[in-house]
Amino acid sequence: MKIASFHSASGQSYGLVSADGLHPVTTDFAAQYTSLRALLDAGMLEELAGNCARLALDLSSVQLLPPIPSPSKILCVGLNYRKPYPVAGAAVQSDDIVIFGRHDDTLVGHGASLEMPIGDAAFSFDFEGEIAVVIGKTCRHVTEADALSYIAGYACMNEGSVRGWQKHSVHAGKNFLASGSWGPWLTTKDEAGPIETMALITRVNGKVMQQATGADMIHSLPKLIAYMAHITQLNPGDVIATGSPDGTGGSRSPTAFLTPGDVVEVDIPAIGMLRNQVAAQAAE
Repeated sequence: MKIASFHSASGQSYGLVSADGLHPVTTDFAAQYTSLRALLDAGMLEELAGNCARLALDLSSVQLLPPIPSPSKILCVGLNYRKPYPVAGAAVQSDDIVIFGRHDDTLVGHGASLEMPIGDAAFSFDFEGEIAVVIGKTCRHVTEADALSYIAGYACMNEGSVRGWQKHSVHAGKNFLASGSWGPWLTTKDEAGPIETMALITRVNGKVMQQATGADMIHSLPKLIAYMAHITQLNPGDVIATGSPDGTGGSRSPTAFLTPGDVVEVDIPAIGMLRNQVAAQAAE
């Protein structure tokens, strides 16, 4: 299943994406489970297909939101692909798992504009294509062998960064408002297939900038989930960004940072394609 959260003239809802368009959940079902996060919390994901409208909306008639509009946690993995270091503003390669958090308002949905930073931050605004994982049920102290059973599905992510501000702190460089995006929808794990077989391609203005597969990750997904669940409780709807391969703007010589008008696409054929344009810079 492909499941999208969206905003329309009727308000905010969610539903199934098919070749025909977007099939919203029925009014009665939405009253019981007001969001995709609430549906996952209730363990009712398998009931979704039987509780959506037959008549589909045209995708162009709605505003797609991040698949989980308000997750309790967004945890991102750094340094999880082999590539030259240091990247501008980043640390050297580590043998350990490196994680950091993002606020949910730093990530917009498919088709929404990325906010161009102002001032010095504008000179190192970077893109980072990643495979995002959505947790489907409460997860705490799990083994690597069991970790994949806690996944609901996958999405594309542009984990946008301001490299110059990563030198201040990772938190600063990774938490500029609307600097990244994820979506376009959640593709359930049964449809997406194993993460190792997923191709990840990032384009800027149509040019391929990053290309890898999930098999290229240094730390496997089961290892990441078990590690994070040892630290904290992963809740239904929580998001894990699994890291970004070589080819980002800050890793290039000369650098290729984003500018107003640039279009970033993160294409994972097993999931979908996420597309966003960088907005014009606001006045200081």
